[in-house]
Amino acid sequence: MNCIALLVVTVCCVSWTSANYHYHDQEKDKELKYLLEPLVYAEVTARRGQAVILPCMMRFKLPHYRVKWTKIEPLSRGVENIVLITNGHADKQYGSIGPRASLQRAHDLDISLRLADLELEDDGRYRCELIDGIEDEIVILTLRIEGVVFPYQSHHSRYRFTYFDAKEACAEQDAVLATYKQLYRAWTEGLDWCNAGWLNDGTVNYPILHPRLACGGDLPPGIRSYGPRHRIREQYDAFCFTSTTKGSVFYIPGPLNFVEAEHACRHEGADLARVGQVYSSWKFLGLDRCDGGWLLDGSVRFPIIKPRGRCVGITEQGVRSFGYPSKGLRLYGAYCYR
Repeated sequence: MNCIALLVVTVCCVSWTSANYHYHDQEKDKELKYLLEPLVYAEVTARRGQAVILPCMMRFKLPHYRVKWTKIEPLSRGVENIVLITNGHADKQYGSIGPRASLQRAHDLDISLRLADLELEDDGRYRCELIDGIEDEIVILTLRIEGVVFPYQSHHSRYRFTYFDAKEACAEQDAVLATYKQLYRAWTEGLDWCNAGWLNDGTVNYPILHPRLACGGDLPPGIRSYGPRHRIREQYDAFCFTSTTKGSVFYIPGPLNFVEAEHACRHEGADLARVGQVYSSWKFLGLDRCDGGWLLDGSVRFPIIKPRGRCVGITEQGVRSFGYPSKGLRLYGAYCYR
């Protein structure tokens, strides 16, 4: 990496996140009189497409009250992203999440939020706020979308994405730009990548498990960060995040060139798979194949669950890439999505 002077090494990887949310935690220091602290379900985990309950309970029934559910957006500090407001009799939904939101109402004290058909962007922290005259109380919960982070770069070469290019590139691969927490979790699960990439907060980072000369020398393992970068003038790769999909990926043997691979998938009632769809099938459906295959973006990749010697010496599981070969080459099969 060339920008060593800009590098900030995050070994424990928690201080940045803690500072980012500290002003919310101050609200939680207040002793609760009307709401129950979510001791067991402070973090709820689900996958894209599922429904989930974010628990919030009153200690006793109040004669008059309002409840406001808000998604806490790290990128919009000071701006409320309201999901739902109720007065106990009528509910009103707001924003992009609102149409999928409702109150569970399992009993008179239940003001839990139900979110249906979860999307990747739903990942984050949510605030349940009970408004009773001048005494307001809140409980904060985390919704974690279970998924997989993958590095992604332009077919031209590395470091060709502005921040907005990176967001678009991830979306084209059935993914979104990863959050810092998602990248950190991926690092703890074994992600080791030397190229720096954008995250959704506009910072640029890369995860290192095995320090080496080409990746910052003998700096310790961790999430290495360049901090916030200029979103238009500067260019890097991207770290994308995806979760389960409604379909699945299957392989058609070659040899095929890119156009033939497209036709082969269509003949089976499918399309060439996107990168995020291959990662999803590898992560959640156990897709394991030693053969390189074309994907929709023109790259050639193969997913490995059980490393074996005949797979070009691969010793670790993952989705491996041959890069972006000439689309006229008839050397590979096709990974299709249906």
